[in-house]
Amino acid sequence: MTELNEQERRLGALERELTLLSRHFIASRGPRIGQSLDRSAYVLLTRLETGEPLTLKELAHTFQADVSTINRQVGAMLRQGLVERLEPAGRGAARTFRPTPLGLERLAADRAISRAGTAQLIEAAGWSAERTQQFLTLMIEFNHGIEQLEGRAWARAGGTDTRPSGDGAPQ
Repeated sequence: MTELNEQERRLGALERELTLLSRHFIASRGPRIGQSLDRSAYVLLTRLETGEPLTLKELAHTFQADVSTINRQVGAMLRQGLVERLEPAGRGAARTFRPTPLGLERLAADRAISRAGTAQLIEAAGWSAERTQQFLTLMIEFNHGIEQLEGRAWARAGGTDTRPSGDGAPQ
């Protein structure tokens, strides 16, 4: 019974720390000063930059969201010139979406601001490059576990992951 209580204590502490990480990470980066993308555009562009163009249905599956929500978000991005719609190759095929050069440019600019904020967090924690790499490795492993559990792999760019992953499209 002691082991179960110790496991419950550990899981409770981990759940609390993950909740705090989520809250601190978003709050510590400030009110997105200097960033031009809203959160949904940032996340959608991050996914679209890593692979083939995706349909609304594939994006909805990837983000576990309603197609109507993704449609509204992608529609706003279309109007802003951040993504472009590709016509279907064959009859009955769905339209796909990919980032435009403007979308990728604005994503890169916002990402630079976000990375600077992340660097401040690492500095405030007093972590060395080695400690930061350890944390990154654990985060990748943890996220892979979540993806495996959900049956949704997240495509990654930038060489932070050595394991192959899918594109998040329905199987």
